[in-house]
Amino acid sequence: MTGHISVRESIRWLPDEPSEPTITIVLTSPGRLFVDLRLYKSDAGSLDTAHDAVLPLSRLEWAIAGTSVDPATNGGIDPVDNHWRGKWIHWVDSRTEDCTDVADEGDMYPLPSDPSKVLEKGKMVNPATGLETDYEEIWLSEEITGDQPGGNCCVVLDLDGIGSDGKKRQGRIVRLGQYVQGFVRAGGEVVVERWKWDGNGWERLAKIGDAIEIPTDFATGFAHKADVGDEVRVGQDVWKVVEKS
Repeated sequence: MTGHISVRESIRWLPDEPSEPTITIVLTSPGRLFVDLRLYKSDAGSLDTAHDAVLPLSRLEWAIAGTSVDPATNGGIDPVDNHWRGKWIHWVDSRTEDCTDVADEGDMYPLPSDPSKVLEKGKMVNPATGLETDYEEIWLSEEITGDQPGGNCCVVLDLDGIGSDGKKRQGRIVRLGQYVQGFVRAGGEVVVERWKWDGNGWERLAKIGDAIEIPTDFATGFAHKADVGDEVRVGQDVWKVVEKS
């Protein structure tokens, strides 16, 4: 598999009409490691943040780091309509401190009108109601582009340790082409960041939380020179390069 940049265009909680209250992007590496960040838009319809601004936790709808399951091992592709069963196993989750055995599943249908889009159908908890509800999501596959140093490489760094306070500290950074997304959790503390190459340099699009430092400077500036097994130390934390392509 190649890496994927998936941008959600809309979500529909049946029987309501489709809408998109967030800017949701999922970066998935060739090795199927992903960071999924879902950030609420401002009233102006964007993230509406300056480079140095830190958004409140209330602007985070959901953050997940985990592994996507190969459809070939999850029922395969239906020969009638070409749909497949998607499954995403959670490793770190902003909604729960212990996400052991937590996974999302949904049926994925290619849209004949646009090969870059898929329709996902499933059932999950609607954050507005707290009730498990049928949903439909439209996902766009964004092209991996950019003239950033290192080109369209993919690098994944993981943090998996215990802090001096005894709390588990887990996180992941995925750099894929023109994007970098990072997510880390330590107890109740959650930090996320999203960056994008704008043609001249790396621009931070959003940051939520500041209790834990994420080495996004390494991810944007040096990750393309790293090798699997390399370590990045940030204070007490040791981030390891676990995938490079």
